[in-house]
Amino acid sequence: MIAIARAALDAIHAHCADAYPLECCGALVGKASAGRRRVEGAWPLQNDASAPRVRFVVSPEEYRVLERRADEGGWTLLGFYHSHPDAAARPSATDLSNAWPNFDYIIVSVMAGTPAATHGWRLAVDRESMVGEELSCPSES
Repeated sequence: MIAIARAALDAIHAHCADAYPLECCGALVGKASAGRRRVEGAWPLQNDASAPRVRFVVSPEEYRVLERRADEGGWTLLGFYHSHPDAAARPSATDLSNAWPNFDYIIVSVMAGTPAATHGWRLAVDRESMVGEELSCPSES
């Protein structure tokens, strides 16, 4: 399960809607301990893909900055989110081939500019598929 703060999920949906009809991407940051992960922040990233309508790419430099920023803020980089414009919130073959172990992935289906479905994913242990992860927005305490 991926626990995500409501503000982080709202920020993801807003970024996905604003980027439409292009695919957007961003980082998921938060806390992880004892196998539990809680996304506290969603940080938009520049999509450096040559075909941003159907792909996302984070540059190595931006990745280094992202890791440093998370570390300085006391966060852990938990994974990434991205949108699928006018497509299902399911991993593509490219998503699978680019997925890293131990990261969470949130995919948002954006239909005609409106976020429609949001699903969490994680690379399977055998790295042959992506496994669905339940998204949970626990009450803020």
